[in-house]
Amino acid sequence: MNRRDAIRRVAAAGATLALPALPVRAQSSRIVLGQSAALSGPAAQLGIQMNRGAKLFFDQVNLSGGINGHTIELRALDDGYEPDRCKANTEKLIKDEVFALIGYVGTPTCVAALPLVNEAKIPFFGPFTGAESLRDPFSKSVFHLRASYYDETALIVKQLTSLGLKKIAVFYQDDAYGLAGLAGVTRALKPLGLDPAALGTVQRNTVDVAKAVAEIVPKRPDAVVQISAYKSCAAFIREARKAGYGGTFFNVSFVGTQALADELGREGRGIMVSQVVPFPFSTTTAISREYLDAVAKAGGDTQPNYSSMEGYLAAKVFTEGLRRAGRNPSREGLVSALESIQKADFGGFRVDFGPRDHVASHFVEVSMLTEDGKVRR
Repeated sequence: MNRRDAIRRVAAAGATLALPALPVRAQSSRIVLGQSAALSGPAAQLGIQMNRGAKLFFDQVNLSGGINGHTIELRALDDGYEPDRCKANTEKLIKDEVFALIGYVGTPTCVAALPLVNEAKIPFFGPFTGAESLRDPFSKSVFHLRASYYDETALIVKQLTSLGLKKIAVFYQDDAYGLAGLAGVTRALKPLGLDPAALGTVQRNTVDVAKAVAEIVPKRPDAVVQISAYKSCAAFIREARKAGYGGTFFNVSFVGTQALADELGREGRGIMVSQVVPFPFSTTTAISREYLDAVAKAGGDTQPNYSSMEGYLAAKVFTEGLRRAGRNPSREGLVSALESIQKADFGGFRVDFGPRDHVASHFVEVSMLTEDGKVRR
């Protein structure tokens, strides 16, 4: 090699090193998405059902030829509803260059992932949480499909106080999720000149509720609002009743409605749960009909429930964003495409994003468990 060729090669190498990083794009016919959720442990049904619902929709998309020539793969990692594991999973998924993250489950886990999401500028869509800490401050990368815990607890307090039930206690998980729900209840009570009548806590992924029962039941509240996952909420209901409590129990949607019904069986009669997606057990809305048809076609162990309905809706809205992002989508292009989904009707579920508003819905309604393990509106 002569001196002139050597100089040219060095210059070419320098030019390559100086090139700015290119935006992450879908480079093949497959778009890989990442999910970290509880697939084992006491909160497993939340992650399993969220994942099944999303896969239900993505499988339909793939069978029909994909979206803009791409098939969609959902890669799920188990975090057991533990923040440190979720953080490690997120680091791995980002390192593996998944295109976007979808369907994460839980406030403490999502909070652990958020700094990594913002640093990587990777789209983070449809987390199964209503916490304000993931909504404020605003993040360009994060898109919420569901209403907030403030929305849910405002409706719960309105329902209870309209019936004259003003002594409202709160049983909550002692972490970011529980504190978010407690803040929502306190916020809703304040304009009425009320405070929570009693407080009791439980540690995440445990059912040690004895102390909470001792702190709440003697105060004889009219109602107890529960901000925890299904196993601890079921344990509290049982132990509170054994201790003589005869009041009303209200849960927010994250409890996992069907999982709570399965845990309680006949003891679930009359337990109330706020919901942030349409009723998934009848054909009252177009999205419910579509979802139930997909469940029927899937067969096997697939059963309709609120958690998988939320996963299904998240996948459906996300896929519309992919469609709008074009045949060679980038992460930046996907964000812009999702922001363009405004005042859109997804079969009776309204979605309204915008460049400075990444909260699609404020829909909340109330359901009730029956003694035969069912859910009714």
